[in-house]
Amino acid sequence: MAAAPTFKPFTLALVQLGQIGADKAANLKHARDVVLKTAQGGPTGKKPDLIVLPECFNSPYGHVHFPVYAETIGYEPGQAYDVAKSESESVKLLSATAKETGVWLLGGSIPEKTPDGKVYNTSTVYNPQGELIAIHRKVHLFDIDIPGKIKFKESETLTGGTTMNYFDTDFARIGLGICYDVRFPELAAVSARKGAQICIYPGAFNTTTGPLHWELLQRARAVDNQIFFAMCSPARDLNAGYHAYGHSLVSDPMGKIVGELQHKEDVLFVDIDPEVFHSARAGIPVTTQRRFDVYPDVSKGF
Repeated sequence: MAAAPTFKPFTLALVQLGQIGADKAANLKHARDVVLKTAQGGPTGKKPDLIVLPECFNSPYGHVHFPVYAETIGYEPGQAYDVAKSESESVKLLSATAKETGVWLLGGSIPEKTPDGKVYNTSTVYNPQGELIAIHRKVHLFDIDIPGKIKFKESETLTGGTTMNYFDTDFARIGLGICYDVRFPELAAVSARKGAQICIYPGAFNTTTGPLHWELLQRARAVDNQIFFAMCSPARDLNAGYHAYGHSLVSDPMGKIVGELQHKEDVLFVDIDPEVFHSARAGIPVTTQRRFDVYPDVSKGF
């Protein structure tokens, strides 16, 4: 494994996208329009280095919708990907948008279908040249039943991914996950021990679990691993079948929230300061105090 890039200051933009409806073409156009506007800069006019879209941004959120909106991507890690020959209209649009803006783009997630008939919830990542350089398939499927409040079962149509993933930019190593993955600390721990300085998970918590756990889980993962942690949600739409919580946020390695939105469509711009990362690890040196003679290192073998 190559050494992680030197952690440098960068500007992160989380796009809390709204207006996600049944028309995929309209969803894609709106996402592109907002990314183009976001790339022009935030309140200070500073252009972001990395723009993030939310989970399932090209289709309504729901297990019945995933197979209908699913696209074939055909990405193989470690192999060059020819975007021009891609069967995925979402990949083509995201690639072109990243290239046009000249920024890194984490394209939220989209339903992905594979030749064997499986459907995944998949994030795609593009460099400023528009090249698809990484994907992450949601590992943990959102199968829950809280009596009287919410029942949802992704596994009725989705298959869980089987890999842990990160990608390198010229300013950071970034760990990947999607939504429900945040409840499983091993994923973020492996990313951090492989050198990730920040983890970014597109996500769509609901209005039942969101108020309880959205902030708590992100701050916990940040403090556990002494990394920055961010999640990007869709905006809340009470006319949709699934009500997203919103509240896209960024936590620093000390568990301090350095930026958070409310529930409407908006963009969160956060300047990521590596000094907080280094001072947290120097002041509370848990990264060097772990007792792998007492318990195993979950990152071994990956």
